[in-house]
Amino acid sequence: MAKSKSLFVCQECGWSAPRWSGQCGSCGEWNTLVEEVSEVLTKKKVSKTQISNSLVSLPEVEALSGAKSRFSTGIGEFDRVLGGEKDNKGMVPGAVMLIGGEPGIGKSTILTQMLVEVLRSSPKSSKTDKPLMYVCGEENPSQIALRLERIAGKKLSTAQQQRLLFVTSTDVDVITTHMEKQQPALVVVDSIQTVTTSELSGVAGSVGQVRECTDKITTMAKKHHIPTFLVGHVTKDGKISGPKVLEHIVDSVLELSGERTADLRLLRAIKNRFGATDEVGVFRVREFGYESVVNPSEIFLSEDDGDVAGAATVCVMEGTRPLLLEIQALVIGSQLAMPRRVGRGIQLSRTQVMAAVLQKHCRIPLGTNDIFVSVAGGFDIKEPAIDLGLAVAMASSLSNKPIPKRTVFVGEVGLLGEIRSVNLLERRIKEAKRLGFEHIVSKKTHARVEDVLREFGLL
Repeated sequence: MAKSKSLFVCQECGWSAPRWSGQCGSCGEWNTLVEEVSEVLTKKKVSKTQISNSLVSLPEVEALSGAKSRFSTGIGEFDRVLGGEKDNKGMVPGAVMLIGGEPGIGKSTILTQMLVEVLRSSPKSSKTDKPLMYVCGEENPSQIALRLERIAGKKLSTAQQQRLLFVTSTDVDVITTHMEKQQPALVVVDSIQTVTTSELSGVAGSVGQVRECTDKITTMAKKHHIPTFLVGHVTKDGKISGPKVLEHIVDSVLELSGERTADLRLLRAIKNRFGATDEVGVFRVREFGYESVVNPSEIFLSEDDGDVAGAATVCVMEGTRPLLLEIQALVIGSQLAMPRRVGRGIQLSRTQVMAAVLQKHCRIPLGTNDIFVSVAGGFDIKEPAIDLGLAVAMASSLSNKPIPKRTVFVGEVGLLGEIRSVNLLERRIKEAKRLGFEHIVSKKTHARVEDVLREFGLL
């Protein structure tokens, strides 16, 4: 027997209540509660997340994991973010990965390119390989075929093309039935906000629909060890649309970002059960899709070979990868009663603290100046290792004295003006020397920030 159950669910956080209320009792948002009706069985059911009732011993688990090990996406930077930076094998069988990003940033493109690379890695005449499944929620198969032709060209054989199956239904029960019947090697759902279930009365994209459909697809993916990618929409705040529980259900949450006017894209893992969350994949947008950037430091550094006042090179760590970035500062006299502090790619609070340290311990008059700082290439830095480079760049801009081009600054600056050491310093120094930088300024060479400024003639 089944009976209808009505709940009012917040479309922002997923909180539910038996009665309507103007304000959500969890997140505090107004007018976000929507009525959802579901069929609830009066009889107790087995939990949906339970895959098997049997007990499995550790040797059996090890034997199973050996037979179903990681495999590659065919895109080196993608594998790095998923946790395969050592052997370029990022996908884990049964893993469910949610990828989000602004509309038009290229989520569908990078997943289509991944499918093409997986197809290319198989023999051209093989008919025994498992198929790849693409759930068409936002586009029809002919539109996806146009993107495939742009990315792959004419290089896929007939046997390889026949491995790619399109699912045109957005009913989650139809999708999971195909997954169980076809046993695909890989599944892409584009997008999870378009998938619905008949068990709920809410519209596609509502909190209940997204949560229920994700749960069903995840259960099927783990049961048959199928790596699955879910494309997710984002809200106006840049967060993935749907309840927060959605991010807890999946194994990995990936974010694709970049400036629309630039050809650079960054892929980060916000959550990753099978790898680090501080890795970053760097791509360039090309006519055929995405091109992995093996040496990102070269594109983040300024192309000007001359010495310029207000520029300083720093070395930051993104996961296991050291990146050399250029910090640019512009310090000018302010025409306002309250001088401006503007940061792009750098936290505003960090800029304000460095300005206060320079004014207090180095006697540099910044209180009446506007300060604008940015990171070349549009990168976003939150690491304290950039403090020293930021302070030097501001002092260089104010005094209009350039810093020698082949100099790297690595160090955190304390409130007392002291230079502190940072983690993985030796790896940063090694990367800087590999790229031809001759002078590395850090805790090893100087004790205080005023000593650094005095050496470069900025005091």
